[in-house]
Parts: sequence; C-alpha cells; structure tokens
Amino acid sequence: MRSSNPLHEPAAHLPDGVQMPMLGFGTWQISGEQCRRAVATALGAGYRHLDTAAMYRNEAEVGQALVDSGLPREDVFITTKLLPADAARAREALEDSLAVLNVPSVDLYLIHSPPDEGGPGIWEQLLAAREEGLARAVGVSNYSIDEVDELIEATGVAPAVKQVRWAPSVHDPVFLAESAERGVVVEGYSPFRSSDLEDQTLGAIADAHDVTPAQVVLRWHLHHDIVVIPKSVTPQRIRANADLFGFSLTADEVARIDALAG
Repeated sequence: MRSSNPLHEPAAHLPDGVQMPMLGFGTWQISGEQCRRAVATALGAGYRHLDTAAMYRNEAEVGQALVDSGLPREDVFITTKLLPADAARAREALEDSLAVLNVPSVDLYLIHSPPDEGGPGIWEQLLAAREEGLARAVGVSNYSIDEVDELIEATGVAPAVKQVRWAPSVHDPVFLAESAERGVVVEGYSPFRSSDLEDQTLGAIADAHDVTPAQVVLRWHLHHDIVVIPKSVTPQRIRANADLFGFSLTADEVARIDALAG
C-alpha cells in the first residue's frame, strides 16, 4: 500500500509485505453520527489507518465514512476486532464485521481480549481467515507476553500486532524488547487517557517545539516504533494529532519522557 499521503509513513512492517501506518485514528467510545463525522474529519486530515471493533458497535459508521470519503479501499488500513462473546465463531464473526463495514476484507483482525479458554483454537481460526484473504494480517489485543507465547507454541505463528494500553506512564522497555524478539509489532491505545497532559516535563518539551503535550506524547510513541491510535471527536484536535512530522524529539527528551513511568 503506497500513497503520496505523508501519514502513510512511517509504517510498521507486518508479515507478507503488509504496511501498517504508524499513526491511526481510534474510535473507541464514539458511536452513531458523531463517529461518522469524526472518521470523516480524520480521513480529510490525512489519516489512512482506522481502528474499530465489533464491541464498539460503530463499524457501520466507520465504513460509511470511508465510502463517503471517495478514497480507494486500498488506500486506508482498517483494523477491527473479534467480540469476546463470539470467540467460538471467529471466522463467522469476521464475516459479520466485513458485511457491516461494507468491505471485502480488513487489513488487520485482532482477538480483542484473551478468552477464558481455547485461545490457540481461536488463534487458528484467525490464521485460517487470513489464509482465505478475509484479513491481510491477524493479531491480538490486551495479551501478555506469556499469552502470546501460548499461541506461538501451539501454532508456530506469532501475532503480527499486539494492541495494548500505552503511554509514558506505563512505559515498559522489557515488554517492548520481548515483543520485538518475537517479531510482534506493539500498538498503543488510549495514549491520552493514560497520560497527564498537565505534566511539567511534557509541557516543557512541548514548549520547546511549539507543539502541544498531546503531540509530544504521540511523537514519543513513534520514536519507540509503537503504532498509536489517538481518538478525538473535536476537528481541531483530530487535525493537531496528525501534525507530528514537523518536529522530532531529542534523545534526552525521549529519556525524560521515559522516566515518567511509575
């Protein structure tokens, strides 16, 4: 997937040549017309990576915003997730999501959370769906390293992506290193919910670059090669969150932000 749009780059490299834009637009807790408008604004601002889930009950609005945008399907990376209650019918649940999204396939399909039992079997269903072309890549969300290892040991195939809550306050270099050792791309959600945007360190760094603390948090994710999916329903903030490529953090600034972890 290649485009002249700058938000396609940088990109995380997934198996089979799949390119995942490092900056995406999250849609958790946005629904109905508000969701459709927010996604439309994000696409208009240049985002080419959308994150939704069956649990969010907004796949229809995400799909409609994509149709309304007039953008070619292949220009937008779409992630959706398996509803935990549908774990036993993962393939069929993906087909349901595709119908609601009104797309023939998604770029990434995630198990939304670890099931109480049968994890490897559910993972095998996702691998089969990938082989059928229903998803270009498959992964997990809210999994620990041990839970990822269980899938690898059972199937020999690691998740392409592991989506977890991430922010400076929960920065964990060991977790990142262990994920990289397994070839798993880390994707962070709730970057602002888990951050103190009034923190003096973030404020000072933001002032030094004439940006907002929120932009500093997002840029920090990219410095650590973590895919990040900020969410907002405010057009000005949606556009500001995409404006990350006119400044770069120094090694000292990154280290100071890392030190915010508890």
